[in-house]
Amino acid sequence: MNLPHNHGDNLNNFKKIEDKKAVEISDAMKQLGDPSRLQIFWLLCHREECVINIAAFMDMSSPAVSHHLRVLKIANLIESRREGKEMFYHAKDNELTHALLNATIELSKI
Repeated sequence: MNLPHNHGDNLNNFKKIEDKKAVEISDAMKQLGDPSRLQIFWLLCHREECVINIAAFMDMSSPAVSHHLRVLKIANLIESRREGKEMFYHAKDNELTHALLNATIELSKI
């Protein structure tokens, strides 16, 4: 690769993120830009919980938590399962959530 400026380093071994993957990660990170959603995502990365318990943990109303859960679900970060009348939520076990969880952990060390 010929670069306009030669700073002594070589970008030939550096790989860009695939465009589709970059859009997916960027969209997910936007959703985690909300402190409440980040806290809920962090909780759901560590345990499965129902809306009522998440609401109590977050000191929020159930409708507010449901809104955040819906956004996280659309962003493909969490999934749910029904048990009787109750819905339980947990982080998806996929490459995106693992990458975001690792990034969150690293940021918390700063």
